[in-house]
Amino acid sequence: MKFGVVVFPGSNCDEDVFEVFSSYLGMETIKLWHKDEDLKGLELGDCIILPGGFSYGDYLRSGAIARFSPIMKSVISFAEKGGLVWGICNGFQILCEAGLLPGALLRNENQQFICKNVHIVPSSNQSVITAQLTPNVALKIPIAHAEGRYFADEATLAGLKQNDQILFRYCDASGNVDAPSNPNGSIDNIAGICNLKRNVFGMMPHPERAANDMVGNTDGLKLFESLLTSSRIFS
Repeated sequence: MKFGVVVFPGSNCDEDVFEVFSSYLGMETIKLWHKDEDLKGLELGDCIILPGGFSYGDYLRSGAIARFSPIMKSVISFAEKGGLVWGICNGFQILCEAGLLPGALLRNENQQFICKNVHIVPSSNQSVITAQLTPNVALKIPIAHAEGRYFADEATLAGLKQNDQILFRYCDASGNVDAPSNPNGSIDNIAGICNLKRNVFGMMPHPERAANDMVGNTDGLKLFESLLTSSRIFS
């Protein structure tokens, strides 16, 4: 299994994700430049990562310009064929802008940029990044965003629930999902979702920033390890 990390102007977590896959997990990992359409040999069964950052300076709105990058034509085609695509923070915003995931990421409820550790709890084990996680056990993962408030209309939200597409919800340290643990006002405390085919998934928290003992937290590494283990199950 190979991994491709897309690099946009303004990406600032591409190196972090690259390091997790290439150094920590020892996987073949390549970088994909936003102006290229070539996926450099990535095939179905491999995975493309859209990392966090501020693509194109977050002009217009987060992800709105990056969605039209040449590389996104190939990413969309890859996803439509069943390839795995994972968007983290800005990557999640781009996936929603591109129509690969439903809903939208709006300005945080407090209208401020938020950068801190939060807790999330897996809400479904039906995805490669959650299949190996322990149900109802909170993970401490940092967030860093100004437009992270997930929103969907009533029909879309109902569909997400009915189809078990909600992957993570914000919670407290004990795993309780409640209003005080919601850092940005996301509807239904949603922190991450997947598409109907379960091959495209996005989340606002940054697991790549919690994947090394040197930073005192490896909760995020569990998601990457789950992807490697579960990709064979969901392929």
